[in-house]
Amino acid sequence: LHAIAAAFAELPQKVVWRFTGERPSSLGNNTLLVDWMPQNDLLGHPKTRAFVAHGGTNGMYEAIYHGVPVLGLPLLFDQFDNVERLKVRGAARMLEAGFLTKENFLEALKDVLSNPSYRRNIQLLSQLHRNRPMSPMDTAIFWIEYVIRNKGAAHLQSVGSTLPWYIYYSLDVALVLMTIIVAFMWTAVFTCRLICCRRFSRKMKEE
Repeated sequence: LHAIAAAFAELPQKVVWRFTGERPSSLGNNTLLVDWMPQNDLLGHPKTRAFVAHGGTNGMYEAIYHGVPVLGLPLLFDQFDNVERLKVRGAARMLEAGFLTKENFLEALKDVLSNPSYRRNIQLLSQLHRNRPMSPMDTAIFWIEYVIRNKGAAHLQSVGSTLPWYIYYSLDVALVLMTIIVAFMWTAVFTCRLICCRRFSRKMKEE
C-alpha cells in the first residue's frame, strides 16, 4: 500500500482512491482517500484517464462501457482471467500483487496513462459493447410491457417452476440410479457367495 501511495504521489494527475484503514505515510497531496465512491459515475467522467482495479467482473464491464484503460492487480479467482482478457486485447496492463514495487507500479501506470493505444483499444471494445439495437433501459421497458400485455407471459416461464420439488432436484433420477447400483452390488455379492459356497461344499465332499 505504501508503494502504491508513493507511486500515486509522483503523478501529475489527481487520484481518487477507495481506501479503508490507516492513512499511508507516503500519500501525496494529489490523492483523495474515500471509504466509498460512485465508481461507475467516476469512470463515466470525461477526465478519467485510467482505472486501477483488482479485476472484478462488474468493474471490468464498467471500464469497457466507459472506455477507460485498466491497470489490473488481480488477487483471486476470475480476476486474473478478467484482466488477462483485456490485456491480450491491448486495453490493460497487469501486475502481480505479490511482486509489486513502487517502481514497477509507477512504470505500468505511466505506460497506461501515456500510451494512446490502451485508450484506443478500450474505446473500440466500448463501441462493440454499446452497439446494440436497443439501449438497456429500452430493452427493460419493452420486456416489462411485454409481460404486462401478455398477462404474465406464461409461455416464456420455465417449466421448472411447475415441477414438484423432488423432480426439480432430480431426486427421482437419483433414487432410480441408487436402486440400480444397490441391486447390482447385491447381485454381485450374492453370486460371489453362491460360488464360494458351492466350491466349499465340493471340497467338503471330496474330503
